[in-house]
Amino acid sequence: MMGVIMPFERNVEIYGEDEPADYLYKVVSGAVRTYKILADGRRQIGAFYLPGDVFGLEMGSAHTFSSEAIADSKVLVIKRSSVATLAASNNSVAQQLWTITARELRRVEARLMLLIKTAEERVAGFLLEMIKRSNDAGTVELPMSRQDIADYLGLTIETVSRTMTQLEHSAAIALPSSRRVVIRNRSALNRLNG
Repeated sequence: MMGVIMPFERNVEIYGEDEPADYLYKVVSGAVRTYKILADGRRQIGAFYLPGDVFGLEMGSAHTFSSEAIADSKVLVIKRSSVATLAASNNSVAQQLWTITARELRRVEARLMLLIKTAEERVAGFLLEMIKRSNDAGTVELPMSRQDIADYLGLTIETVSRTMTQLEHSAAIALPSSRRVVIRNRSALNRLNG
């Protein structure tokens, strides 16, 4: 897909909620979060996007979430109308869009399941998701803060920190630093994840 690579510094907005959805975005480097600010001022993170992930694909003409870089990032910005025109005549592009849409649907379904899980199950599931998306089967550098994780999982930062500490004490993970997680017992995390 043709587009322009644009740099975004940490915490800089890429697009805002209700802005026209004229572009699609692909993370080249760094990481991006989508979020909503709720009426009471709380932030709900919708998704995290890592290198290779496409975001900003909307059903309507406006964005339903805002997005911003979690870390210094490079994002490929692609004109939505160009992709639609190309997809109409190129089955490969149409198939890629279908795959992206199906992946987003799976993410939404997985998020719905969070509503019935305990804090420990949510954090274990999140860590398994991040390790699956990383290039290393045993270690992951989390680009997001504990507050981001809390806002994504619908927990408080204290609950996320306490749960990570409990997982470390049970030898399921090791925490060499606040953002580096080493998976020591994947089967224990899988059991917690259900």
